[in-house]
Amino acid sequence: MQNALFVGVSSQVALQRELDVIANNMANVATTGFKGRAIRFQEYLMPVASADSFQGADRRLSYVIDQGTVLDLAQGPIERTGNPLHVALRGPAYLAVQTAQGERYTRNGALETDAQGTLVTSDGNAVQGEGGPIQINPQETGLTIGADGTVSTNLGVRGRLRLVTFADPQRLTSDGGNLYASPDPAQPAGLQGRLESGALERSNVRPVIEMTRLMDVNRSYAMVSSMISRLDDIRGTAIRRLADVA
Repeated sequence: MQNALFVGVSSQVALQRELDVIANNMANVATTGFKGRAIRFQEYLMPVASADSFQGADRRLSYVIDQGTVLDLAQGPIERTGNPLHVALRGPAYLAVQTAQGERYTRNGALETDAQGTLVTSDGNAVQGEGGPIQINPQETGLTIGADGTVSTNLGVRGRLRLVTFADPQRLTSDGGNLYASPDPAQPAGLQGRLESGALERSNVRPVIEMTRLMDVNRSYAMVSSMISRLDDIRGTAIRRLADVA
């Protein structure tokens, strides 16, 4: 009976973790360039040790282990905005930005200029060009961003956005603010990364699917809770009957 309770608790912990992932996806449905995540589980069988002296073989119990989350790398829908500072990334590329914690990476192409004329993201992080931050004077006009990331004004080329890729994008970790950190060095995107000026890549989270997953998780959690409650009632009944016999 205790084994059944442990298995039930294991399931509930896993379902709670999945619920957190779904909730984060739903909270970022409208976040520019956001990539949804899905959780990955693995079966863990117990016991791992056995003995030959028992009359019956050890019964293998199946637990659930959280193996982490998987990043959904599917392209999000492209929406035209007409803003020359907006860029939608196509392909597996990321923009490199400088933050207080060091270099980070994002798909958020809603760019703007700060009071000093530095090209930044909507959160104020300086976007990195191939030669460092890109500066644009307030007097410059005719700003355009080419498909290869070249930033130009009426005074000529002002820089080129640094687009990067990673050998294994699944190793990217969310760092808050729609930013990613990488344990591996970034590589130049080359022809793998292209930009569409005057547009934004929206979140690739599909609300209908996430709502369906949410209902499934809630239903499963309720079923496990009901099972644990029934097991607790059975244990209480058994204890009372043993006390009556005594």
